Amino acid sequence: MFIDVTLNLLENFTVTLKLFGLTLLFALPLGLIISFGSMSRFKPLSYLVKVFVWIIRGTPLMLQLILFYFGPGLLVSMAEETGIENFFVDFMRYLNEVEPLVTAVIAFVINYACYFSEIFRGGIEGISVGQYEAGYVLGMTKTQIFFKVVLLQVIKRIVPPMSNEIITLVKDTSLARTITVYEIIWAAHDYIRNDGILWPLFYTGVFYLAFSGLLTLLFGWIEKKMSYFRS
Repeated sequence: MFIDVTLNLLENFTVTLKLFGLTLLFALPLGLIISFGSMSRFKPLSYLVKVFVWIIRGTPLMLQLILFYFGPGLLVSMAEETGIENFFVDFMRYLNEVEPLVTAVIAFVINYACYFSEIFRGGIEGISVGQYEAGYVLGMTKTQIFFKVVLLQVIKRIVPPMSNEIITLVKDTSLARTITVYEIIWAAHDYIRNDGILWPLFYTGVFYLAFSGLLTLLFGWIEKKMSYFRS
């Protein structure tokens, strides 16, 4: 029984890992782009991005999951009642037909990209003006200064807060069951409904702890590797 439960939970934990991996893959670069928008000297863009980040960070991830899952279907129904047909309606219809895991990835990416953007922004703005001035004196362009002078120092500064957010992401993946993503918590809950046993639900904590422990070790190693940048 124990081995069967372990194998079943491990199989469904791959869904958790897939959601985790895809979220990081897309949220990290998107977060960097959003941070550039929030720091833009073009005030309308900066205000618009900051309001968007404020809304996403100020509302629960579960609410956003529900909105992304049910919202497209509601919009399509309203459009069909009024006879509206355009690209936006077709796109909402497409979103309404995708798998719940895809919907979860979209919601998670947008949510975590906004959190990452604030971490990126804090790291970039924390670099002293003298670093940029030194680059200009050496005849470097803004792009060269960012990638060759600033970026590595930013990475060193953001590793601790970024590691906290990424470990939080591991646990937040359990919220995907809200929109019928069959991940490890859902699989464990099936044992309660079908077999009347509770321990598989608590057993899922072992998987989360093991993965979070590996990430903690990884980020600790990264921090040591980046320690040659002294603040």
